[in-house]
Amino acid sequence: MPLFYAVATATMKALLVSLTRWEVKGRENVPRKGPLIVVANHLSMIDPPLISASVPRRIFFMAKEELFRSRGGAFVRWLGAFPVRRGTPDRRAIRQAMKVLERGQTLGMFPEGKRSPNHQMNEAEFGVAMIALRSGVSILPVGIWGSENVKGPGFICQRPSITVTIGQPFSLPRNESKLTREQLVQATSLIMGHVAAVLPPEYRGIWGCHSGD
Repeated sequence: MPLFYAVATATMKALLVSLTRWEVKGRENVPRKGPLIVVANHLSMIDPPLISASVPRRIFFMAKEELFRSRGGAFVRWLGAFPVRRGTPDRRAIRQAMKVLERGQTLGMFPEGKRSPNHQMNEAEFGVAMIALRSGVSILPVGIWGSENVKGPGFICQRPSITVTIGQPFSLPRNESKLTREQLVQATSLIMGHVAAVLPPEYRGIWGCHSGD
């Protein structure tokens, strides 16, 4: 539902402007067209709509399947998200992700698979590396900080600062052969290092040594 996505994104922008001190850096780095994988760290439930409001592309998010069984499941689907089973290779979700990219659209992924409990980047699943290697498309690293402070009614009085930084797109060599664990580990480290590089040091967690600073 493109119209629903547009309305929801516009509403999110209005809420961010009125209730927070929202800043986006690096919008000029977003490719205007062509298949794209947006990868970001994950701090808050608002991160998916926050990225939709910050990145000027229609984004199809891969989201945990539990969301689709909740009261807001219909809302999640209307936004164009599709489910993935965490902790196990989900071939159906990977096929859906590849279809998004084959149509020249934008896929949104949080490689950690869940929100960080300490605001720092943690271990990542191999899914994003697998899709990036299979497709060879551009990857756009996005760093988020401050969204962890959007919780409870009290945040409205505080107007927390939220910053979204968009890095330079990059890509991994396309690999259609059987992927080894070592290849997936190396690709995941590279991807997470690019995300870490656009975050303040205190948010990088275990990926700080991979950031390239």
